[in-house]
Amino acid sequence: MLLRYVGAPLLFTCAVLAAACAKPAVDRATPMDSLPPSMASQPGDRHVLAGEWEYVDGAAVPLVLDEQGNGHYVWKDGRLETHALIGHTWHGMWFQKENDRDGGFMVEFSPDFSEGEGRWWYSRIGTDHAPMQKGGTFHLSKKTALLYHSGTPPAP
Repeated sequence: MLLRYVGAPLLFTCAVLAAACAKPAVDRATPMDSLPPSMASQPGDRHVLAGEWEYVDGAAVPLVLDEQGNGHYVWKDGRLETHALIGHTWHGMWFQKENDRDGGFMVEFSPDFSEGEGRWWYSRIGTDHAPMQKGGTFHLSKKTALLYHSGTPPAP
């Protein structure tokens, strides 16, 4: 008989706890949109890429990039597309319509973004989407940055 009186409240308490656990808890965590984004996901300010550049990989090729780091070059009707600028590292793709090739590139810029060392690779040659042909390395320098090397800043 005593078990009957003790067992009923115990069963009632378990039922109440089970129902309480089944309800969604109020989320007291900080909303994700109020947190500062991590550096890995925060895109760099691409305007540093805008302007005239000189690409040197054996021969010098002029490049002109827009505010988003996209642009064209004359060699093989080429085009550059920026995918990311994180810190001083630039990642993107290149496309050459005339010889039906494309690939990727990565550049490590100097602290002032006036020049950088890069490497490029193939991702497609014609219909071959896994080419074994190697890419190469290159040096990139901003043409307007050449004015600063003289020690005289440009006119305001």
